[in-house]
Amino acid sequence: MKARVHVMLKTGVLDPQGEAVRHALGSLGFSGIESVRQGKVIELDLAETEADKARATVTEMCEKLLANTVIESYSVELV
Repeated sequence: MKARVHVMLKTGVLDPQGEAVRHALGSLGFSGIESVRQGKVIELDLAETEADKARATVTEMCEKLLANTVIESYSVELV
């Protein structure tokens, strides 16, 4: 089973990478972009075949390593 984790900075946390991307897009002539938030996607190949167990395991991975839950939020998608 595959899992995809989306990690983003929480609302209110400054995103300097997103701001740099917004500025660079403006420099390239793209207008109308008010803000950019940058995150990461982590894909995992799991041996687990039961969806509930896979989701619980990936959630535990996020809480312990994959996301800094103080400043980041995450979502788990089984694919």
